[in-house]
Amino acid sequence: MPQPLITEPCRLSLTEQKRRRNFILFLFACPPLIAAGIFLGEGWRAPWTLFEVERAGILELRLWRVALGALVGASLAVSGAVLQTVLRNPLAEPYVLGLSAGAGLGTALCIVLGGLAVSAALLPVSGFVGAIASLAIVYNLARTARGTTPHTLILAGVVWGAITGSVLMFLVTQSSTEGLHAILWWLLGDLQVYDIQLVGVVAAINLAAVLALSYQSGALNALLLGEEGAGHVGLHPERSKAIVLTLATVLAASAVSVSGIISFVGLIAPHAARGLVGADHRRLLPAAALLGAAFLVWADGIGRGLLYPVEIPVGVLTALIGGPFFLVLLRRRQKEIWA
Repeated sequence: MPQPLITEPCRLSLTEQKRRRNFILFLFACPPLIAAGIFLGEGWRAPWTLFEVERAGILELRLWRVALGALVGASLAVSGAVLQTVLRNPLAEPYVLGLSAGAGLGTALCIVLGGLAVSAALLPVSGFVGAIASLAIVYNLARTARGTTPHTLILAGVVWGAITGSVLMFLVTQSSTEGLHAILWWLLGDLQVYDIQLVGVVAAINLAAVLALSYQSGALNALLLGEEGAGHVGLHPERSKAIVLTLATVLAASAVSVSGIISFVGLIAPHAARGLVGADHRRLLPAAALLGAAFLVWADGIGRGLLYPVEIPVGVLTALIGGPFFLVLLRRRQKEIWA
């Protein structure tokens, strides 16, 4: 005799058990995968030579590069996961609200106005300020008497991104040779560590932001129900959206400030993590962070070693890897990934 009343709870229970196993697998598998990134690049066929005394300098550079890649990848992935939830849009990523264009514009203005001659530290600061200012502008453009909606936020972000992108392109045409090289580096993305202190500051800021977002996991879960549903469970949707959007922007802006613009990490990693561990943000945020860190570290390592001595910019490689992967993922798992 069939037992329909028992079959469905069992199926859900098995799904939840699988997601928990996947989450534990993330916790144990991703850190060694990230650490293995030091062996990627030139000389990967003989990784033991990296520990020779005469190559100590190369090992140190690799360690810092892997650390920065993990920091940036985790930050972009967590930011993307939050934006996809708040905006209720599977195509959302840290740059959908015009954050990347705002950071790029701030950096380009700094270069064109001679900021590099004053201090190299002004470059990441201007990028950070540009991204934060972009969020404030987009949020105010999308706000009405009834608050904001995901559709108005996305529309305002697209419009603002188009405006700032046009101004950025104009500044590129007016830049000197040195300034043009710096702006292109920013637009293509790079994980070379030039200022260890800056990386430490960004790591501290991002750790605080991730912990704050983890504390907001319940609010993010409620926002999955939509604004009306979130209100019914006692959440103040507008206030919660403002908090988590600000934290997500801080993550994206600080990552951009040290690495330039790297696309697709904040799009692919949250989708893949959501498909494996579910939409519960208590698991989704750490899983997305680990997956984003591993993805960016390996993309950077492959870019350095694939066509050596020619280095493929990491932003180019993440787009080449992420674009087809996202199309396949979207086609096969579009319904299940939001379950």
